[in-house]
Amino acid sequence: MKRGFYLVMGAQALSSIADNALLIAAFALIADLQGPSWMLPMMKWWFALAYVVLAAFVGAFADAYPKGRVMFITNSVKILGCALMFAYQFISNDTATQLFTIFFAYTLVGIGAAAYSPAKYGIVTEMLPPHDLVKGNSWIEGLTVLSIIVGTVLGGVLITPEVYHYLQKLPGITAIAQNRAEIAILVIGCIYIAAALCNLLIPNTNIQYPKQKTNPIALLRDFRFYVLVLWRDKLGQISLAVTTLFWGAGATLQLIVIEWGAQHLGYTLDEATILMGVAALGTVIGAVCAGQIPLRHSLKVLPMGVVMGLVVLLMPVVYSPWAVYTLLLMIGALSGFFVVPMNALLQHRGHVLLSAGHSIAVQNFNEQLNILLMLAIYSLMLWLNLPINVIIVIFGLLVASLMLLFIRWSRYNHNKFPQLRRQIGQKGHGRALSRHRCQ
Repeated sequence: MKRGFYLVMGAQALSSIADNALLIAAFALIADLQGPSWMLPMMKWWFALAYVVLAAFVGAFADAYPKGRVMFITNSVKILGCALMFAYQFISNDTATQLFTIFFAYTLVGIGAAAYSPAKYGIVTEMLPPHDLVKGNSWIEGLTVLSIIVGTVLGGVLITPEVYHYLQKLPGITAIAQNRAEIAILVIGCIYIAAALCNLLIPNTNIQYPKQKTNPIALLRDFRFYVLVLWRDKLGQISLAVTTLFWGAGATLQLIVIEWGAQHLGYTLDEATILMGVAALGTVIGAVCAGQIPLRHSLKVLPMGVVMGLVVLLMPVVYSPWAVYTLLLMIGALSGFFVVPMNALLQHRGHVLLSAGHSIAVQNFNEQLNILLMLAIYSLMLWLNLPINVIIVIFGLLVASLMLLFIRWSRYNHNKFPQLRRQIGQKGHGRALSRHRCQ
């Protein structure tokens, strides 16, 4: 792997750690302000909304400039959101306004993340050849999920009374931050700054794309074409369907675990964040194991998605800590093992047919749209006061059923188009774009 690739991983890890820690700090702020429980999934809903609304534009932005520079600019937007959340008490004394400020601040972080993602993943396809994409994605996904663990646990640790009182005694802290959430946000802001410094050190890959359009209507029209290209591609549609399901399910599962920890196990918020970290640790283990799978064999991992959905059904029957941790590790490992090869295959097809930035923007659009849908459904079920164990059973059966459908869909495509196996790993770049411009 090139040195620049490790800088990308470092910048991504730090930025992702800060994103996830900031979410926990926002949860603590909402709890301190006595906001309703349905506001927690809506925080992630607004975060995901930025990916959907900006999808047509962030791909062009990522391909218009060196991706290290794009990562620096978008990380700076996250820093701005973090600063706004820190200043919520200075903006207003009204609780409703403060809650709105927290929501808006994390949405701003979501805007930065939406523009950051095409550059982060797009530079991987620029730096690595096709045969290294699964290995590269294994590193990126493993490190991303590890950063989710570290960020989630860090956010939980920063809001504990012991750590809060320790940090409060440090020189100058009490003059800046007044409560546990403000101190946590101050630490998180320093992590964002460290990520920005890594962004500045990422070398230019010297890959040039055609001049990007700036007319919003033209960008929307082109984005519609990009979406259709990937969904019509017989390999792209399967990997896109699987990754779309995975990220929607993963985002919902994070919040399900917190609610499950509270209702089923009697855990506090900081204790429940440890459960999220355990599941994410399993995902890292699965992602690392998946790094040994060649790209041409990526579709063979699809049955693991069915198994993951079925294992989720065991959550309502476990109580002891060792059983809880083991089960969450298994769920995470199965999810990491099947999503990494699918992500690599999708990036490969996107690079061959489109471009690095545009293909990742299409992927994010579909994945985040599903996150919006699944989080909205989850919020509705909470609003209807459904027991968390009923929600878990619905969730597990949905994932298992959809994965069975995707397996049958993949087999149908390969039976009808035997040449598909030869297309995995083929070289090329922007083939569909070239045909589109000639029309």
